[in-house]
Amino acid sequence: MTSPILVTGGTGTLGRHVVPLLRAAGHEVRVLSRQGRPAVDGVEYVTGDLLKDEGVAAAVTGTEIVLHLAGGQKGDDVATRNLMRAASKAGVRHLVYISVVGADRVPLAWLRTKLDSERAIADSGIPWTTLRAAQFHELTLTMIEKMTRLPVLPVPGGLRLQPVDSREVAARLVELALGAPAGRVPDLAGPGLYDIAALAAPYLKLRGKRRRPTLPVRIPGKAGRAYRAGENLAVEGAEVGKVGWEDFLAERVGR
Repeated sequence: MTSPILVTGGTGTLGRHVVPLLRAAGHEVRVLSRQGRPAVDGVEYVTGDLLKDEGVAAAVTGTEIVLHLAGGQKGDDVATRNLMRAASKAGVRHLVYISVVGADRVPLAWLRTKLDSERAIADSGIPWTTLRAAQFHELTLTMIEKMTRLPVLPVPGGLRLQPVDSREVAARLVELALGAPAGRVPDLAGPGLYDIAALAAPYLKLRGKRRRPTLPVRIPGKAGRAYRAGENLAVEGAEVGKVGWEDFLAERVGR
């Protein structure tokens, strides 16, 4: 019997796509989750907390492949270092990490933790693969829903996004996990480039709502300069998904 593949963040936006894909490929899956739940259909759930370093050693024991998808706005670097220590002791042979496009170019604290996580993985001695992806459609939708509730739509000058479909990111991660360790692979971004107004327009149309007047705003400081320079965008040679923002909206909102 082959060893299970461990997925951190297996109950999140990305993990909910990754886990079924691994099962469809015939692999047993172990999910590290803060909330316990019974095993079902070849998926085992292990209770633990990466930030507190609780249950991590038990989660990695007996695994050879780990997909590290768990993440948040704070503490990703701490969580990753805790995972790497346990994975090294357990003899993990391949760790796959999902990071963010521009992690090394946009000076924001949460992106710095992503970059620190990348470095911890690369320095761990465990064979690794890291994929940087653009913002998921789901997260973009949440942002646009909140912004369009305002009477005036704030439009940060120079800010552009390349939202990508999380299902395409999941498929790429599974492909990478089942292959040989590849180090840093090309970024993955969506097929379109949008400012906030361009993201909001098709959403409002599908919702049957009137367009909002826009208010230009300026992102201050070094982060603002980075966004205006496009440092959050995928670099040349990146892979491009097929499911665009309008396609996602038609499926999610149009129904």
